[in-house]
Amino acid sequence: MLMEKLALLSVSDKRGLVEFATALVKAHGYRLLSTGGTAKQLAGAGLPVTEVGTHTGFPEIMEGRVKTLHPKIHGGLLCRRDKPEHLAQAKQNDIALIDLVVVNLYPFEQTVAKPHVEFEEAIENIDIGGPSMLRSAAKNHASVTVVCDPADYGVVLAVLGEPAKLDDLRRQLALKVFQRTATYDAAIARYLETRQVELDLEAISGFPGNYSLSLKKAQSLRYGENPHQKAALYGAFHEHYGQLQGKELSYNNILDITSATYLIGEFERPTVAILKHTNPCGVASADTLQEAWEKAYATDRQAPFGGIIVVNHTMDGALAKIIAEIFTEVIIAPRFSDEALAIFGKKKNLRLMTAQEGLGADALQEVRSVVGGVLVQDRDRTLGKQSEFKVVTKRQPTAEEWSAMLFGWKVVKHVKSNSIVYCRGEQTLGIGAGQMARVDSSRIAVWKAGEARLDLRGSVVASEALFPFADGLIAAAEAGATCAIQPGGSVRDAEVIKAADERGMAMVFTGIRHFKH
Repeated sequence: MLMEKLALLSVSDKRGLVEFATALVKAHGYRLLSTGGTAKQLAGAGLPVTEVGTHTGFPEIMEGRVKTLHPKIHGGLLCRRDKPEHLAQAKQNDIALIDLVVVNLYPFEQTVAKPHVEFEEAIENIDIGGPSMLRSAAKNHASVTVVCDPADYGVVLAVLGEPAKLDDLRRQLALKVFQRTATYDAAIARYLETRQVELDLEAISGFPGNYSLSLKKAQSLRYGENPHQKAALYGAFHEHYGQLQGKELSYNNILDITSATYLIGEFERPTVAILKHTNPCGVASADTLQEAWEKAYATDRQAPFGGIIVVNHTMDGALAKIIAEIFTEVIIAPRFSDEALAIFGKKKNLRLMTAQEGLGADALQEVRSVVGGVLVQDRDRTLGKQSEFKVVTKRQPTAEEWSAMLFGWKVVKHVKSNSIVYCRGEQTLGIGAGQMARVDSSRIAVWKAGEARLDLRGSVVASEALFPFADGLIAAAEAGATCAIQPGGSVRDAEVIKAADERGMAMVFTGIRHFKH
């Protein structure tokens, strides 16, 4: 006859609950102790179950807020079986030892993720008794098996009854509990911090005194930026994207996909962007995606090899057929037609990604690691207001130049600093990225345009930050640019403006820069 043990079950996520509890009772001799809806479900399945209120002799009160916070619960969890005085006190106080705990928490994260959730609803979904039971059981994991994730039911059932294996499993499950409660508390803190900012209660707008970051591991990656670096992905990346086919995403793929998504989110007209190492190497908008592709690809026919392609409208078969002719790592679209899927399906390693929540995925803040800590900043989501831009030259831009400048301003924001973008209409002609001197970025962009046999005469030039000297602007003029858009703000602005006037160029100051390190 099986020796009776006591299992406490109280869950919000009831997946697999009845099957697990049935196995505990029938295969492993457990007596069930439970609360509220969990007890009702178990009883409804014909399982013998004792309500916590009956077990403690104290009823649930305050709408269920107080039910498991009782010595008969936590004494049963925390009692050390190797200490005679603990066992004596348990017997003296009629405390039954609890051998297994199954608890998962009120769905706080899911609640606050809902649009326009009311503050009161969020607060009511903060679990108190659940984390308390989990922590008590995890602290005493030498004697108590604690389960906080339905995904672990199978392994627990497989190991019960094997003491050597059970000890190792209990340690693993205890670690998982403390990771889960840390994540849960961090989510609550983040929500309340956000509410403080909304209510203007935080002295430093948007940045609390303590920064909480606790993310669940989404997947292990084969390696990081290079094969000798280990890496993993944490958080909700896969909630934003669906992968339709292809190899597993790499560390670099994920960085590129993020950059591509933010870039394409700037555009509404049919737009194609091609990226390499998070930098755009060709961007264009047009009446159709196919026309946009032809213009974007014309910017640079070499760099896209092994790159990332993103479009903001449905990828159809006609465009898929053209793109399939070059080697591409990842293609991102809001949707793929059946014909496009059939064409790309012949390239088994090609990663096809759909943006689950639309392109231009948002993020309130960015976090980057530094020595000894992290840097946190608001994401650069603004382009500034055209109505506040200032024409600082004698010549006013034409309507065509204004249109091209605004297009280039959207693109240059997403190029690593120092960055220069030449464009005409809604097409990039040359892109220079990441140089130590801005004039060198301009020279590279001019060289790339020459390689692509694109004429820069009559083009506009966009710079994400100010021209510190006139040389960058002069280089643009010599290449054929007739108009420039830049933040302004240099101590040598007057020299730069003078150089533009002398060459008949129009120039616009936006008053806002877009450094991207």
